[in-house]
Amino acid sequence: MGRLFGTDGVRGVANKELTPELAYDIGKAGAYVLTGAGDKRPRILVGRDTRISGGLLESALVAGICSVGAEAVIAGVIPTPAIAHLVRSEGFDAGVMISASHNPFEHNGIKYFSGTGYKLSDATEERIESIILDGAEEIELPTGDKIGHITYDNSLVDKYIEFAKGTCGGDLSGMKIAIDCANGASSVTAEKALKGLGAEVLVINNKPDGVNINANCGSTHLEGLMEFVKSSGADLGLAFDGDADRVLAVDENGEIIDGDKKMTIIGLDMKNSGRLPDNTIVATVMSNLGFFVMGREYGVDIKRTKVGDRYVLEEMLAHNHKIGGEQSGHVILLDYNTTGDGLVTGIQLADVVKRSGKKASELASVMQIYPQVLINASVKNELKNEENYMKFPEIKAAIEELEKEFSGSGRVLIRPSGTEPLVRVMIEGKDEELIRKRAQELADLFEQKLN
Repeated sequence: MGRLFGTDGVRGVANKELTPELAYDIGKAGAYVLTGAGDKRPRILVGRDTRISGGLLESALVAGICSVGAEAVIAGVIPTPAIAHLVRSEGFDAGVMISASHNPFEHNGIKYFSGTGYKLSDATEERIESIILDGAEEIELPTGDKIGHITYDNSLVDKYIEFAKGTCGGDLSGMKIAIDCANGASSVTAEKALKGLGAEVLVINNKPDGVNINANCGSTHLEGLMEFVKSSGADLGLAFDGDADRVLAVDENGEIIDGDKKMTIIGLDMKNSGRLPDNTIVATVMSNLGFFVMGREYGVDIKRTKVGDRYVLEEMLAHNHKIGGEQSGHVILLDYNTTGDGLVTGIQLADVVKRSGKKASELASVMQIYPQVLINASVKNELKNEENYMKFPEIKAAIEELEKEFSGSGRVLIRPSGTEPLVRVMIEGKDEELIRKRAQELADLFEQKLN
């Protein structure tokens, strides 16, 4: 990760870490780098989620964009994947989203998309950082009629809704779908799209007030939707995060359908209809062992990447794979969009349920979830990486012993935190009591030796 940009844009507490001054600089430097030189005035699409700080940061960001002569087109409250789609479909030179995704309301973030609809490369982010932090390039600011200007386009959110509806092969008539909008960006899109496809839609948490985004609701707090699905008799539940780039589902019994199970259901449907190149799905090392077992049983090759949807996307683009994602609910369907798209993924899932004539629970039962225990060990930051902790003979021996113990019936994964002085110890296996005991023992050993 860079000095400003993390794995998913620039993030921080609004007005403290992510200040209007920084937002202005990000707008100016980002617009300068992404639009380049040319005779025509570049156009940059700007969207935000429902956080109270969104307007503050939008104003500063847009001022920075206009200061270098670009036109800022403000779409208002809109999902992140809508920005990725609309940049391409409407011919923008770049797009930018103001959101901190699933984080609490006091946080916010700024994330750019290139004119092709993809998140920025590391090299591009580093160039923007160097301009802001080091003054590496001098930006000549225009004057007179060369100064950029602002326009507003409220029709863009409806264009995204029509696009999302168009990804459904038929319609969803006869289905009862419950949705949790997390008081976020999906509040303006999900209900309208699903109703437009003929579904009966029941909605909770779609009254954003600036501070209730993700508050005990949405994809990070599924309890409310689980109860709502059962009490309402819905066929399926969909829970979005704050910027609607991820979705988790709930079957008719109120049981969770996580990212792995969603990719199982959609991926097997793609395989059966000849739409899954090389019969391959891309996932991360954090996907459940049961997902990989399912792949072996059904002839699906599941590639593993580092944690983070950007690494999943890199693997997909390098080898022409069409579906990939994370257990947390980010699913990328490259036939439709260039980033995780909660609404499109939810529509695809509902479409498979309807066409199959099966219950969501039956489709999800193809994959068995193995118990998975994750324990964080607090360690000295300089010792958390593998090349350092494996120098300790006791730790090396303990890891090797665990890998031998769970070989063939489980999995051991040790991963340093990217942002904190932690080593994450994860063990999967059939006996939850045993794996919890072993994970705790190893975490205790890390803390004993690495502090």
